[in-house]
Amino acid sequence: MKLTIGFSPCPNDTFIFDALVNKKINTGEIDFDPILEDVETLNQWALQGRLDITKLSFPAFFQSPDKYVLLNAGSALGKGVGPLLISRHPLLGSIDNDAANIQHQASSIQHQAIALPGINTTANLLFSFAYPEATNKEFMIFSAIEDAVLSGKTDLGVIIHENRFTYQQRGLHKVRDLGEYWEQKMQVPIPLGGIAIKRSIDVSTATTVDKLIRKSLDHAFANYPVITSYVKQHSQAMSEDVMRQHIDLYVNDYSLDLGAGGKSAIETLYKVFLSTGTCNRYPGNLFL
Repeated sequence: MKLTIGFSPCPNDTFIFDALVNKKINTGEIDFDPILEDVETLNQWALQGRLDITKLSFPAFFQSPDKYVLLNAGSALGKGVGPLLISRHPLLGSIDNDAANIQHQASSIQHQAIALPGINTTANLLFSFAYPEATNKEFMIFSAIEDAVLSGKTDLGVIIHENRFTYQQRGLHKVRDLGEYWEQKMQVPIPLGGIAIKRSIDVSTATTVDKLIRKSLDHAFANYPVITSYVKQHSQAMSEDVMRQHIDLYVNDYSLDLGAGGKSAIETLYKVFLSTGTCNRYPGNLFL
C-alpha cells in the first residue's frame, strides 16, 4: 500500500518524518510518498482532501474533520512556541504578558496592514484572538513576511517557524508574543499544527501509521543532536544552530503523543475557532 504524506520542509517536520519516508525504520507493507510544501498550501489541499496523510494547521483541520481524523503522533504543540507579531520600528507600549496593553495597542493596530502566513493558519487565528478588530490582513508565504515589513509593504507581520530566531538580526522588533497571550488567557498549551489521516482509510491502517510516525520520531531522538542530510537539504538557508533551535522548540512530548493535555488544548482552540462562525461543530470524534 502506498500513501501520500504531506509535510513542510521546516526542520521540525523533516526531523520527525526522515526515518519514515527514507526507510530508516521498517514500515512493513506501507510505502510513503512524501510531498513537501508550505503549510498554507497543505492547508488548502486538506480542505480539498487531496493527500492521504498531511500536516496541517488546526484551523484547516477544524474545517475538514469530515475528511480527516487527527493522529496522536507528529503534532506541534507546546508552551512558548507561538507566533510573534513584529514591526519595523519599536511600538510604544510593546509589553509582553500585559493584558491591558492589548487594548492600548488595538486602536492603532486595527488600522494597520498586517502580513500573515495564510488565512487557515493557527497564526492567523491567534492574531485574531488577540486583536479581533484588526482586519486589514495580507496573506503571503511565511518566508516573505520579514521582507514585507522591512520594505514597508505592510506595517506589521506575524512570523512563524525559523523567523522566530532570525527577525532581530534583521533589525525587526517584537510587538507581542501571540502564543504567550493565548497561554495567559486560556491556560493551555498552544496547538499549532497536527498530522491527520483520511477517514476513508481503515482504522487498522491509520493506527499503524500513527505508530510508525512515533517510531520515526523515536529514531530521530535517538540520534539527536545530529542533524541528518535530509533535514539539512530542506533547510539550506539555516545554520545547524538555528535548525536545532527550531527542533528543540517545536518537537516535544506532544509530538510523540498528544495525550489528554494536548487533546484538551486542541478542543479549547476548536471552541475559539467555532466562535468565529467559520464552521459548525463536527458531531463525531476529532481524534483517532
